[in-house]
Amino acid sequence: MSMYTREGTQDAYMGAACKTETSGKETPSLELSDATQLPESTNCLACSEDGRYLSLGHSQGLSVWCASSLICAAEWLQDTMEITSIQMTRMAERAYLLGTVDDMGVARVFAYHREGIHLFSVINIMENINKRSICLTFELSEGGDYGAASISCNSIVWLEVYHFPSEAWLKELDKRERENQEPNLSGDLDVKWSPVAMVIKIKPPKFPAGTALDDPLKVLQMTDFFTHCLALDVDTSSSRQWEEQSFDTSAGKPKETDESPRRCTQHFLLPCGQFPGDSKAKSQPAGLPVAVCVWWGGSHHLLQYLLQKAPKNKPDVEPMPDVLWPNAKEILCSAVSRCTRYIALGLDDALACVWDRQSGSPLSVVFVSAADSAFFRMQFVDYWPESPDDSQTFTAAKVYLLVLCKSGAMYTVTTGRGAQSCTVQLSERSKDSGDLPTVTASVPFLQSLSLVVQRNGKMFLQDVINKTTVCFLIPPTTHLIATPCNPVYALNSKQQTLYIKGDQNPSCSTSSEGGSQSQLFIFRFGEADIIKQYVVSLPDSARQQNTLSCVNLEETCNLYLHQRALSMEERNKAITQTWKQLHETAVMVQQRHSRAAAS
Repeated sequence: MSMYTREGTQDAYMGAACKTETSGKETPSLELSDATQLPESTNCLACSEDGRYLSLGHSQGLSVWCASSLICAAEWLQDTMEITSIQMTRMAERAYLLGTVDDMGVARVFAYHREGIHLFSVINIMENINKRSICLTFELSEGGDYGAASISCNSIVWLEVYHFPSEAWLKELDKRERENQEPNLSGDLDVKWSPVAMVIKIKPPKFPAGTALDDPLKVLQMTDFFTHCLALDVDTSSSRQWEEQSFDTSAGKPKETDESPRRCTQHFLLPCGQFPGDSKAKSQPAGLPVAVCVWWGGSHHLLQYLLQKAPKNKPDVEPMPDVLWPNAKEILCSAVSRCTRYIALGLDDALACVWDRQSGSPLSVVFVSAADSAFFRMQFVDYWPESPDDSQTFTAAKVYLLVLCKSGAMYTVTTGRGAQSCTVQLSERSKDSGDLPTVTASVPFLQSLSLVVQRNGKMFLQDVINKTTVCFLIPPTTHLIATPCNPVYALNSKQQTLYIKGDQNPSCSTSSEGGSQSQLFIFRFGEADIIKQYVVSLPDSARQQNTLSCVNLEETCNLYLHQRALSMEERNKAITQTWKQLHETAVMVQQRHSRAAAS
């Protein structure tokens, strides 16, 4: 992996970094709290929700460390394996589930239990080398009840969602522990882990052949609105692929480029209101995901599927979405709130749309900026200072987003039903490629603060309300932040700590023996006086976070109508602005036609 190196000495960098451009005052810096040596070629890092353990993926497998003492508690090693992605979630008391992907695109499920790591399942076993499947992404739901793997094979991509037999695995782990404690027991106690069950297999939507889209009467006669919307997506995607083909003028024929598969992005959804999936949620333990929402590259629509097995008599039937969230523009990025009630979509033409799953309608559609490039990433800001003018009704429906553009510009978006939307630019588009942010992460336990890491290795905490840099995070003079284009880091919300990987500074002449080994840097925010005023307490889990829920459909409808009444003034302004833009566009088109006719 390449590493962005800074010119000049570390002291010069610190002096330049700690001086603000606006006032000339020095910005404080947060010194390193601790550091420890990392295993060779550590590629990824994750922290459990309870803050007790760190999981590391490296060149010979994976290991689990105690987050407080930084002592390796267990490791699972294999010479030919290199873990490139890792996730960790708490399955039960003293039992944690780990999801990994290696450099060959193989996904695995492990468990850490009582100072031991056990391999439960290999998700995509390669049975035929000519039909080798590669795992692109692998995500565990909080609590480890479900997993979602994006699989690619022969330029085709699909999503597989699995249900993990957590209760059976816990019993089998206890059985394995008893077996280890009593080695004289018979071999009948040999443990075989319960298999993983696939819940649903989702492929990019296809449209039935022979159905025309250019006849408005046929469109109106279509009884399946889902089919019509999916058809528009497929038609748009096909047109885009044709436009992207290069044209060979010498041969007079279009020259097709390598077709890139449509990537998918998914989010697990918890129960919310009287909508599909909530009836199923009543028959299972509280807090389990009931659905998964998916969007495909080039798509305009967000699709929601219930997490239920396909009928045994029709195992090969492709599932249809239970809910479709239509959008006017192509989806570029997405985010889900901590309670999963709100789904934010970053659309083409700088539009941000927030869907409210409880009411089943858009909470707001916000135009962010016309001057910058397309959206790159967005996320919800969990904790935001409340204004004294905010009423209880408005506050419950307000959401706060952090949006990053491909140009490097960052924005905060405040919106909600019945509230005036507000967009604030945090930083302008980067003039230097080294200033491009590679990480813009809202820090859950620090109110209104965001962690920013730039390509040049600069790292700081930014106040997204006051648009100020709170402090810089400075590594030791002998080291730099490793691979700042893709930093290896993890945030521990319980211990209010940042863990990030650092490499030896090539320009540093003095290095101890073995000093070239990568280091794990620890920044403890709770110990710094400049940070204490921002620290907030978090709920133990997103699954325990309260959401507004309605007892029946009547209450849901009343809530929706009440929120519509509150937002009437804002919607009227939006309609007026839209008609004004349409009128201006019509005048412009008419003038172009007049000039063309005159010439």
